[in-house]
Amino acid sequence: MNKTSSNSVALPAPAPLLSRTGWGAFLTALIVVCAVAPVLNLLVPTGSVFHLSDYGVGLVGRIMCYAICALAMDLIWGYTGILSLGHGLFFALGGYAMGMYLMRQIGLDGNYKSELPDFMVFLDWKELPWHWLLSGSFAATLFLVVAVPGLVAFVFGYFAFRSRIKGVYFSIITQAMTFAAMLLFFRNETGFGGNNGFTDFKRILNIPIATQEMRMTLFVLTGVTLLGFFLMARWLVRSKFGRVLQAVRDAETRVMFSGYNPLGYKLTIWTISAMMCGVAGALYVPQVGIINPSEMSPANSIEIAIWAAVGGRATLIGPILGAFIVSGAKSWLTVAYPEFWLYFLGALFIGVTLFLPDGVVGLVKKLKGSRK
Repeated sequence: MNKTSSNSVALPAPAPLLSRTGWGAFLTALIVVCAVAPVLNLLVPTGSVFHLSDYGVGLVGRIMCYAICALAMDLIWGYTGILSLGHGLFFALGGYAMGMYLMRQIGLDGNYKSELPDFMVFLDWKELPWHWLLSGSFAATLFLVVAVPGLVAFVFGYFAFRSRIKGVYFSIITQAMTFAAMLLFFRNETGFGGNNGFTDFKRILNIPIATQEMRMTLFVLTGVTLLGFFLMARWLVRSKFGRVLQAVRDAETRVMFSGYNPLGYKLTIWTISAMMCGVAGALYVPQVGIINPSEMSPANSIEIAIWAAVGGRATLIGPILGAFIVSGAKSWLTVAYPEFWLYFLGALFIGVTLFLPDGVVGLVKKLKGSRK
């Protein structure tokens, strides 16, 4: 007797990665990054009102690096419920990996005309330390940019998650981790330039780095990377893996009773998030021209969390908007009213927590709902 399918339940068709409107917005952003911005910067005359200045290119490029970090924060905080106050460490590790390569690219053009970086000559070092051996290869640098933050995050996360450290205790130890790393990198004997870090970069892939064309190339690469990470994050959170992450966020004990081990899921997304920050740091360093231990400051990690909170957690697009809003305000306030910037940042975080728990994106949704 043949079995009938009358009692079977048809599974709903998977929703598209983006809606038609979403794809339209994504393609518009891609065109702006890859075509409109280069034309306005490279081809439009400097005196024109439509000219995009080199300062504007550098500012937006840096903010897009911040937006990648905010997106990474949303994956672990917004969708998994893990608040990290140490993601600035992973950002800095990626930046240092790229900075080491850029220092090697200086070659004999340094102040001391030596193959060794200037700070090593000044400290009377005779040869490169072991952790600099791969720094002369661009391919190896690309690997280290994701491998070093990923490895540090994996080891730290494995012991923390296995011990079931969560909540405010996890946030505190991540902050302690990045502060300890900052103190370590400040020491001259570690071989990372001490408090001065790395600067005075000349070339990347033997191409001069301080040219308008190179700045725009880095801008485009950063924008494309941000958009690519957005699609990847969108795919992750809409997959079965992402649904388990959200279940862990809402009721981890129930997830365990359902037969899932949260350790693997939390450790995976934690490591992916750290790697994303490492890539952001690597794109950031050649655009700003310097990397030093201050990038590991706990305040920087707190600022990443503020970007996510201001934009709206568990929305993906919200943290990106939050990075642009907060960083844009910072670039203006630190020039116009530098003494009030930190007060503004604290007031912004408190105000969003009290009055806009869903961030800017949540406010927009409420306003749209009230109009219907």
